[in-house]
Parts: sequence; C-alpha cells; structure tokens
Amino acid sequence: MTATKGLEGIVATTSSISSIVDGVLTYRGIDIDDLAENATFEEVIYLLWFGKLPTGAELEKLQSDLNAASTIPAEVINQMKLFPKDVNSMAALRTAVSALALYDAEANDMSQEANVRKAIKLQAQIPAIVAAFARIREGKEPLASPGYSSVAANFLFQLTGKEPDKIAIEALDKALVLHADHELNASTFAARVTVATLTDIYSGITSAIGTLKGPLHGGANEAVMAMLEEIGTIENVVPYINGKLERKDKIMGFGHRVYKGGDPRAKHLQKMSLELGKLTGNLKWYEMSIKTEELVTGLKGLKPNVDFYSASVYTTLEIPRDLFTPIFAISRTSGWTAHILEQYENNRLIRPRAEYTGPVNQKYVPISER
Repeated sequence: MTATKGLEGIVATTSSISSIVDGVLTYRGIDIDDLAENATFEEVIYLLWFGKLPTGAELEKLQSDLNAASTIPAEVINQMKLFPKDVNSMAALRTAVSALALYDAEANDMSQEANVRKAIKLQAQIPAIVAAFARIREGKEPLASPGYSSVAANFLFQLTGKEPDKIAIEALDKALVLHADHELNASTFAARVTVATLTDIYSGITSAIGTLKGPLHGGANEAVMAMLEEIGTIENVVPYINGKLERKDKIMGFGHRVYKGGDPRAKHLQKMSLELGKLTGNLKWYEMSIKTEELVTGLKGLKPNVDFYSASVYTTLEIPRDLFTPIFAISRTSGWTAHILEQYENNRLIRPRAEYTGPVNQKYVPISER
C-alpha cells in the first residue's frame, strides 16, 4: 500500500449528484452556468435531493415544507443565548445544529421518508440559526421566518428585520446556487464518512460543518475579505500583492485543486459584485478585487475561485464577515443532505487503510528499566 497525500486523485465512491469533468461543474448533469443564470436555490435543492427539476406544484410544496419546518426549538434558542458573545460563528452553528437532534423525535428514525423530512428541517432551520445567532450577539431577539418563497429572502429578513431588496435577494440566491454542491469536497466527504456508520443525519451535518469551518475550505471567503480590508485602498493593491508573492505567502481565493483552467462559478459572483457595487454606489471592493485578480493571474497564472468574489458580494450586502462561512453552510446543506441520502441508499462503511511509517521490531520494556 502506498499513501496518497490528501487523497488527491483517489476515487472514493460513485455518485449521481454532481460532477466536475474537464473544468465543468454540473448538478445532476445540468451545467452550473445554466443553473446560475436560470434556477432558484429552491429548484436546486429539489434537483439535488430528487434527481430532477421540480414541477410548479413540486416547487410550491417544497417552499411550503421549508417554511413550515423553519422554527428553531425554543430550547436551542435558549442554549444559543448562553454562548459566549465572542464565540466563533461556525462553532456556534456546529453546536446548535448538533443540539437540534435532541429535540427531533425522528432523529434516530432511519427510514427514507423520515430522513427526507429531517433534510427539510435542516435546510430550513440552519439559515434561521445563523440569523438568530447574529441577532442574539447584538442583544436582539431572533425573528420568525416571514414565510417568503425563498430561503434567501427569509434569511435576509431574519438577519436584518427589514424587507430585503430584490437585488439583494437575487444576489444571495445566486450565491446559494453556486455553493450548493461540489462533488466530493472535504465537508461532503466528512458527512458521508460519518453517516456510513449508520449514525443519524444530524451527526453527518455536524461533521460537515466542523469540516467547513477550516480556512482551507469554507473559511477561505472570510480570509479573502480580511485581506481586502488589510489592503485598504486600490492604491495599495500592487505593493501588497507583490509583497505577498515575494514572501511566497498564500493568497486566499485563488487556485483550486480540481480546476486547472479556473473555477466556473467565479465569473457569476464577479458579475454580481459589479452589479451590487453599482446599485449601492460602492465599487471599492469590486475594483480592488479586479486589480488583485489581474496581478495574481498575470504574475502567477492562478485564477480566482468561488470564494474570491463571494467576499465582496457579501460585504456589499452588509453581511458581517464572520457570517460568510455560515452562509456557505446554508447553501451546502442542500448538497450535504443529498449526499447523505445517497449514502444511506447504498451504504458501505468507509474505512480506508494507512501506510505505516513508524518504527518496527520494537519490544515492550518494563517500567523499571525505562
């Protein structure tokens, strides 16, 4: 046996949910460009879960089911109010989602029907948890879902208490579509490994959130915004990036292991960043991002990934930086749950081997002789 670092190039399972072939990302065979331009996030949720785009009636039922399931148990809200005020937002989300299982009578029901119902609950309640967390730490009470037809609109209202603008809803909805699934990424793999033991769906999603928390996965978009804030002005872009390159520092938001010709999702968020900048009269973050891309791509040949322009999109929407990764989790819950349901359908315990590199031919030495 020979180890492959990071399992790079290893095909670990089969899946019919999403694919990345020759730099093209598809959900159930539909190109991400097609979905980004035409589909709502709710249509994508249905597509990922059930393998086809919904009819009008099916979409309406899903929207109704999500709204009906969106109320967070009061016990979980009370627990969140006891969290430290400066707690990491992803740690808060991970803990709250784990607690949800304690108040779901179907938590350990492994039937297909019960697992679909739990997937609906998770998809509906995770946005509500993120919004509630943001309000609680500001000393405000969480808001109930207003019952809009989209996850994006409900989340923005529950976060701000204001009816969201159409362009804000469209921007967030598109970001949710683009982040929904991405083949066997680290958090999805973690979810599948977890539920392959036949544990419950809440355990799988908790594992996924813990994995997404890392800066080499979901946390990259926060790191991008931190970098842009550190640069400060467009005049500082050139010396800052040149300094990073000279020191061989990692520049977050560029490059991707599975995309050698560039991340196909990035262009959609770049366009939305520009549109939002024009709408709000604040093109600062967009212009700094463009200048940074020109330098990094020109000098290193690296192209932006989905995290790079999502940072300026969320910032222009006035979303706090530490909520970027939780918003990623809101979207990716659709993919995580799809993969969990698929794993349950044709399960086998995921148990790889390791290449041993330790000492050999050792003997036990009595404690008196050590």
